[in-house]
Amino acid sequence: MARLETEYKEKILPALIEQFGYSSVMQAPRITKITLNMGVGGAVADKKVLQSAVSDMEKISGQKPVVTLARKSIAGFKIRDDMPIGCKVTLRSDRMYEFLDRLISISIPRIRDFRGLSPKSFDGRGNYSMGVKEQIIFPEIDYDKIDALRGMDITITTTAQTNEEGLALLKLFNFPFKN
Repeated sequence: MARLETEYKEKILPALIEQFGYSSVMQAPRITKITLNMGVGGAVADKKVLQSAVSDMEKISGQKPVVTLARKSIAGFKIRDDMPIGCKVTLRSDRMYEFLDRLISISIPRIRDFRGLSPKSFDGRGNYSMGVKEQIIFPEIDYDKIDALRGMDITITTTAQTNEEGLALLKLFNFPFKN
């Protein structure tokens, strides 16, 4: 079992039940999945760009990403239907907790000029989204072997009903929010 999963069951869950006054353990919010998404606009001109993005994401997440395809043609961007333009990974259970642990304790502190994550990035239903400008903050990526700096979106999906519950859940996981 992952370190953060045991911490959730032993410390975070009782704290959430006490804070919000839930009558059942199942009412307390929990993290259901983490989705990593990388849009690669340069894949239109060069197919190798997408392959290197997929390999980077595979190293970061520990599982093989799904290549995402364009839904419709956009002439201005030279994109046609079903053209590969990105990749995504959905992490659940043990892999999710392992990734969250590495994200909080190793990767986020490596972000340049980091002053904390915005607590306003919740979607209204307790899910949190954040963007990463460069993939080199992850220790799995070798700095000398990357061809370009690529960003990615990280979405943490929770069972929380409101933003306050989601914020409380992530704060108990030691997420570095701005004050």
